[in-house]
Amino acid sequence: MQVIDTPEGLWLGRVWLPQVQGPAVVTLREGQVVDITTPHAPTVSHVLDLADPAQHVRACSGTVLGALDTIAANPVDPAQLHLLAPCDLQPVKACGVTFARSMVERVIEEKAAGDPARAEAIRARVAQAIGDSLRNLRAGSPEAAEVKRTLQAEGLWSQYLEVGIGPDAEVFTKCPAMAAVGTGAAVGLHPVSRWNNPEPEIVLAVASSGRIMGATLGNDVNLRDVEGRSALLLGKAKDNNASCAIGPLIRLFDDSFTLDDVRRAELTLTVTGTDGFHMTGHSSMSEISRDPEELVAQTIGRHHQYPDGFMLFLGTLFAPTEDRDTPGEGFTHKTGDVVTIAAPGLGQLTNTVQLSTEAPEWTFGTRRLMASLAGRGLLG
Repeated sequence: MQVIDTPEGLWLGRVWLPQVQGPAVVTLREGQVVDITTPHAPTVSHVLDLADPAQHVRACSGTVLGALDTIAANPVDPAQLHLLAPCDLQPVKACGVTFARSMVERVIEEKAAGDPARAEAIRARVAQAIGDSLRNLRAGSPEAAEVKRTLQAEGLWSQYLEVGIGPDAEVFTKCPAMAAVGTGAAVGLHPVSRWNNPEPEIVLAVASSGRIMGATLGNDVNLRDVEGRSALLLGKAKDNNASCAIGPLIRLFDDSFTLDDVRRAELTLTVTGTDGFHMTGHSSMSEISRDPEELVAQTIGRHHQYPDGFMLFLGTLFAPTEDRDTPGEGFTHKTGDVVTIAAPGLGQLTNTVQLSTEAPEWTFGTRRLMASLAGRGLLG
């Protein structure tokens, strides 16, 4: 299984070491995964807060653990060497409604009150009133304010449009530190949901200073019916066992890969079901309504600090409307679906859909990480 398409990039991630029952910080060199955990930088959070993380990763000596593709193919099992989400102490934040087309789908979710059977009729009405008028709007601009007034007059104004074209971005906590799963793991759906979908996104790795140090891929699993019933259920819709996948590795910014590459990135989503269903989708970062630097600035600053840094989902253009079973009810997941998110230069993230109640429980938190590092003499 090839998870990285540009092995010459500068990579940072984590693996599970079965012999110590704990994680290691790793990089990739000539297709080999190399353990670079040191007392100086025992976590990914530590590495990203160094003055020059790229130079540290290039120069750090380490131990070869094996070929990346071999390790990536290993089952996610405590007895096996396998990839983890490439973040540790950082909380995982996420931006919503950052693309015009997905913003319209959020309006539909709200108007349908979580009922997929009502969505098609509402979709037609919203399209008639809005059309493509939102596509080139700059969020927070006078033109956006005029669109807001027009939509209010039509009775179509929504809290999703407020954060989509208003001055304030939607930034929420997707999951706590240590809760995200990596490539190869199960992603979880809360069992109350009957209408849900993957959300293919780029995830920024941000240091405690607010510097953007690199990027990776993520699946911001979304329960459309739960969030559609009430925005106050966002926590239930977004943060469940195994509902956040990040990986395979963080690509650190250097001369070969910068934030401009993130701004131009093209993401591809593939969903393959055990029932023979197959769907593909795309998300183009060039269509984002707010620049990644603006989203980071709205997340961290004098108003809010992140002493361990944070990971930031940038939102998605993808909003599936293709019918899977019942005409007019669109797409929803089934257990066993295999979801692959890929982007040139960032590799691919693959996960299998399960119920959150059936996915492995989250048991390795910050206390266990500290105990593991201390037991290995990696804490100063």
